[in-house]
Amino acid sequence: MGLLSLAIWTPIVFGVVLLALGRDDQVRTVRWIALIGAIVSFMVTLPLYGNFKLGTAAMQFVEKAPWIERFNVNYHLGVDGISLWLVLLTAFINVVVIIASWEAITRRVNQYMGAFLILSGLMIGVFCALDGMLFYVFFEATLVPMYLIIGIWGGPNKIYAAFKFFLYTLLGSLLMLIALIYLYTQSGGSFDLATWYQLPLGGTAQTLLFFAFLSAFAVKVPMWPVHTWLPDVHVEAPTAGSAVLAAIMLKLGAYGFLRFSLPIAPDAAREWAWLMITLSLIAVIYVGLVALVQKDMKKLVAYSSVAHMGFVTLGFFIFNDLGVSGGLVQMIAHGFVSAAMFLSIGVLYDRVHSREIASYGGVVNTMPKFTAFALLFAMANCGLPGTAGFVGEWMVILGAVKANFWLGVGAASALIFGAAYTLWMFKRVYLGPVANKHVQALKDINGREFFMLTLLAIAVLYMGIYPKPFTDVMDTSVTELLRHVAMSKLI
Repeated sequence: MGLLSLAIWTPIVFGVVLLALGRDDQVRTVRWIALIGAIVSFMVTLPLYGNFKLGTAAMQFVEKAPWIERFNVNYHLGVDGISLWLVLLTAFINVVVIIASWEAITRRVNQYMGAFLILSGLMIGVFCALDGMLFYVFFEATLVPMYLIIGIWGGPNKIYAAFKFFLYTLLGSLLMLIALIYLYTQSGGSFDLATWYQLPLGGTAQTLLFFAFLSAFAVKVPMWPVHTWLPDVHVEAPTAGSAVLAAIMLKLGAYGFLRFSLPIAPDAAREWAWLMITLSLIAVIYVGLVALVQKDMKKLVAYSSVAHMGFVTLGFFIFNDLGVSGGLVQMIAHGFVSAAMFLSIGVLYDRVHSREIASYGGVVNTMPKFTAFALLFAMANCGLPGTAGFVGEWMVILGAVKANFWLGVGAASALIFGAAYTLWMFKRVYLGPVANKHVQALKDINGREFFMLTLLAIAVLYMGIYPKPFTDVMDTSVTELLRHVAMSKLI
């Protein structure tokens, strides 16, 4: 079995084992199996980075085997500089959320932990798939465990949120399926992505394909105005569910743009770039203002995610090295920072059982160690230099200025809004005198929580101080993608 198959199927196998245990009197055993499974799953992804060859845009660690031979569907896997770090990020975040869920979940623990492990494997499958139908199967399969995580372990309106999540994301995917079938017929019966990249598609066909893919990927990102499902889902999802949703699942849509929309419909991507840039700027500016008026911490961070993912799509559609690389770096950085923000909210919620900002005040007086972590993550969310949150945003702003000065000004304004809503929340929750008896009774983080937050803090600081390992992996693949997009001159 190849390294990519191990990365995909190791967490899925552990997840199935957990589902088979099936009794709540084995909770301790279930938790340890889940943690071991998550750690092993992360460890098997590390050789991907260790053995990755820089300086080539070719797919690496390629595996190919026939799957549905009648329709020429293959189990075809590979990673390049665009997808490698997303695989490692997924496996890393899975370890963190298993640790975060150690005590928070007390019923159906085996199903909860199993769902996260299976979800992790399926998401890695999305990032590795080089066959269009295999990509679609993995892409859609991720909905099932997340739907169950929200619908079973969520808040009071969990059923509504789960249905909204499922229906929004499924509807757009049906148009993507039609696009995949069209490409299959045009390529003479192949689902191979590399074959699709070379198809001589006309302008109308590219435009239709571009919007078919947009319908699936824009909802997943989520781009304005199809972002409305995200705040509702985040508010109702359990803490670990919110962390995985923000850190990884939103990236599936952004990744789809780079793997499908740009290389398959390059002319349409350039023609409609103005639309994507406009929608991205609205997300960056307008949604940032919406975040300012939120009273629920989770909802505020959810809107923050929409604004930060606006940077990603903005970077992709300005078509220069800085923009696309910056968008990719922002995806990884947002994975670390958004997971940290949601898990920090979870630490407070586990103690006070409220996400309302008004329920807190003066937390620094009773939880000084935790507040130090929260401050770091808040600064990263603002885009403070030296943290992961700064690197991608700075690269995108530079790329935007290179494309158009006023576009850069619009993108840079997000740093002001980001600082405004993040610091406003931090001030109200953590600073000042102790606001009430609930805050007075708070106890600082325990060893498990300290370890979980330390892992994220190291990731946030390392990427912020030394982003070179991340950009080195991406550079050649990004350059090749932009060369491919620039070569097509049909429009």
